[in-house]
Amino acid sequence: MKLLLAASLLLASFASAAEFTVEKTATGGAIVKVDGQVFAEYVVDQANKPYLWPIYGPTGKSMTRSHPMKNVEGEKQDHPHHRGLNFGHENIGGYDTWAELATFGANPKTSERVKHLGAIKHREFKELKGGKSGIIYALSDYVDPDGKVIITEERSLTFRVDGETRVIDVDIDLIASKGTVTVDDKKDSGLSIRVPHSMSVDAKEGGKIINSEGHQDADSWGKRAKWCDFHGPVEGEHLGIAMLNHPSSFRHPTPWHARTYGLFTANPFGLSQLKIQTESGAMELKEGERIKLRHRFIFHKGDEKAGKIAEAYEAYATEKR
Repeated sequence: MKLLLAASLLLASFASAAEFTVEKTATGGAIVKVDGQVFAEYVVDQANKPYLWPIYGPTGKSMTRSHPMKNVEGEKQDHPHHRGLNFGHENIGGYDTWAELATFGANPKTSERVKHLGAIKHREFKELKGGKSGIIYALSDYVDPDGKVIITEERSLTFRVDGETRVIDVDIDLIASKGTVTVDDKKDSGLSIRVPHSMSVDAKEGGKIINSEGHQDADSWGKRAKWCDFHGPVEGEHLGIAMLNHPSSFRHPTPWHARTYGLFTANPFGLSQLKIQTESGAMELKEGERIKLRHRFIFHKGDEKAGKIAEAYEAYATEKR
């Protein structure tokens, strides 16, 4: 009887296990589905950099702002370069992949910066794989306005369901593939997600920022922390997004460019501009060298305590990344 019960429980666990599919889209990106439902889409053709949008959380709600991909009534429509979940840097090798042309509009004061707009160009997928997790492994080139390659990027995205949470691991390597390159100290740089407007602190609907060191809301800006969590109301539910910074990641624990209007960014580059230190954090990346960035996003129910984010970080920190 006990063996039958154990076998039944084992079969039930397999039956309930999430099944992922990852397929190319008609526009050259990739779409990740879990049990037949869209989890996230990797978009490569709509901006000067790839990004994930939409991303659906554990209850099926959209977990990023829709603008500028889609206009939704009541959303703030600032910073059009804050697209879903993305990576960008204001100055690598003299060129900016954080901003895009729509960032500046017709403002003549920004014309000089527009000249230095670069792009992160998707080159190819090395792996698209489904199963018990979803995997996207992509190669991209950082290019100047003439298409000259500045550096190369390897990006591995792993999608999972873990209990009542959804998880995306974002592993990025920036590689000096074309000679020595300067990686500048800039505030507008790093791995970012723009949360739903209702979740933002500025919406005054109960949204909150908190990090591993206990800094909250605006006080979390420019602070080093092992993780940062943004939680608040989304379509009638209280949901959260945590970003964890692995100990193997460049300049761990990372400083955070966290904004109460709904942005949070893990930025290990802007040490002086984020007021971490007085001296510049700019560095020379020699040919063949790489910067390793390792982060985990957890989309959860409730606040950081309900999502057990501190415990999740301790488990993540033990993993080899």
